[in-house]
Amino acid sequence: MTTALVVVDLQNDFCVGPTARARYSGAPATLEAVATNTALAVDQARARGMEVVFVRFVGDAGHQGPSWRRRDRVQNKPLKCLEGSWGAEFHRVSPLPEERVFTKQACFDAFLSAGFEQHLVRRGIGRLVFAGLYTDVCVDSTARTAFQKGFHITVLTDCTTSRHLPDADILRFMAVLYGAHLTSYNHPWTPSAGEEDPCQVSKAASA
Repeated sequence: MTTALVVVDLQNDFCVGPTARARYSGAPATLEAVATNTALAVDQARARGMEVVFVRFVGDAGHQGPSWRRRDRVQNKPLKCLEGSWGAEFHRVSPLPEERVFTKQACFDAFLSAGFEQHLVRRGIGRLVFAGLYTDVCVDSTARTAFQKGFHITVLTDCTTSRHLPDADILRFMAVLYGAHLTSYNHPWTPSAGEEDPCQVSKAASA
């Protein structure tokens, strides 16, 4: 089974600077550890010849739907990761020219970005290994869809952190609901026991 590392939203506005500090209630050192560990995971994946896929968020007002705009207005949420801004740039990781980058336009789920699922299907990928931010938002949203579409899931627990929920709670939830394999970047990324069923994808996705 082919495995891909999916790096989710490891961008400046989520990791460093005033926007990240205003949004994340935990210690800034935690975000920096996530970024550092994810960069090491990217190096490991490349060394193993494993595909690395990058996902980025852009939050420009023109991309936002009515419900998103209303939520931001009611909760006084500032815009973040604006296209072309420093905040939207990747933090501590840089995609190689041959590595794919998919953009989410004001949405959580990478499967809503153009071409993401089709790329995974064409490459014959059956397991997605997740790193990035945040465990309980965009990582979970993408993992949830991935599970429902038949992909096997691994979460690198030291390469992510939660924004709203305790880390242990959301990781336990993903393990129970999606059968996610929980591990760290320097331990095996796939379960060692038993054979897994191959990923079954829809004909629409492979078209």
